[in-house]
Amino acid sequence: MAKWGQGDPRWIVEERADATNVNNWHWTERDATSWSKRKLKEVLEGLVVEGEAGRCEIGDLKHVEGEASCNSRKGKLIFFYEWNLRLSWKGTVKESGEKHKGSVEIPNLSEENEVDDTEINVSKKKGEGDVLKDLMRTEGTTKLREALRDYLKALKTEFTLGMILPTKAPGGQDLATERKPSGSTMQDSVAPQSLDMVGVKIPTVRIHMREVFNSPADELYSIFTKKELVQKFSKCPAVIEAEKGGKLQMFEGCVSGEYTELVPSQRIVLKWRCRSWPDEHYATVALTFQDVAAQSELELECKGVPVAHEESTRQCWKKQYFEEIHILLQQSKDNME
Repeated sequence: MAKWGQGDPRWIVEERADATNVNNWHWTERDATSWSKRKLKEVLEGLVVEGEAGRCEIGDLKHVEGEASCNSRKGKLIFFYEWNLRLSWKGTVKESGEKHKGSVEIPNLSEENEVDDTEINVSKKKGEGDVLKDLMRTEGTTKLREALRDYLKALKTEFTLGMILPTKAPGGQDLATERKPSGSTMQDSVAPQSLDMVGVKIPTVRIHMREVFNSPADELYSIFTKKELVQKFSKCPAVIEAEKGGKLQMFEGCVSGEYTELVPSQRIVLKWRCRSWPDEHYATVALTFQDVAAQSELELECKGVPVAHEESTRQCWKKQYFEEIHILLQQSKDNME
């Protein structure tokens, strides 16, 4: 596989002031390596594998070596990717409660092999607990293959948005049309999604989620507005300027935005985007906090999410925000006891 940037220059279209790649005829390249590393981390880390033997969880993506790119030629997309991955896992035996650790190696995830044929090797540190190793080799391998399929699906949809340009008929009429979502899907609140056109002209959807936390509303509000708390649950440096017009940047720049409304302990409204979205496109995120007995309910409404990024956006809020905040709150409780 050719290294990124080493394609034949005769076939690569450079950006021009007049028109770029008319009718998608010429070869264009887009490097997907950095995007892929983030996506692989997102879909693989935190996977839970459960069975009669016990429970295992995929930990850190310890090693990521390889590259990926997407190429367009004559209106067709061609994908190249080659990855060598190593992950950690830990688990607990159901009967004895013993805890064990191990690793998973995926030595050759590439376009040359189907995901079902991709080699996945599971190992465990010395000692008892082979039942967990067997669990990881069976159910764990199945889960990992599903996650790898999610990565490849996102590579071919999320990452490629905008690579195939509308073509022109002789009369100047666009031949390519915008993809519209088919059918109706349901949100976390069991309310149907609404199709909006927000920001740049691309099809978007509204995401609506609710989550209950073991903390009062004012404490939960602080977790979203105080830099030191944001950095604790996100595990990354962050820019948090919690005032109207203030900037927001999290997860090493993967998420950015601006605060547009703040009502202490009650409501936060943001202009919010993921780095993988089309340039300059923002969703409007409204976070509403409400005390419920000794807990608090957070209602999230996210308007203007690009259709192709709906599921990844939902998972971002679920896994990188909600689940990590639950862990932070539990740690705080444990430290007090």
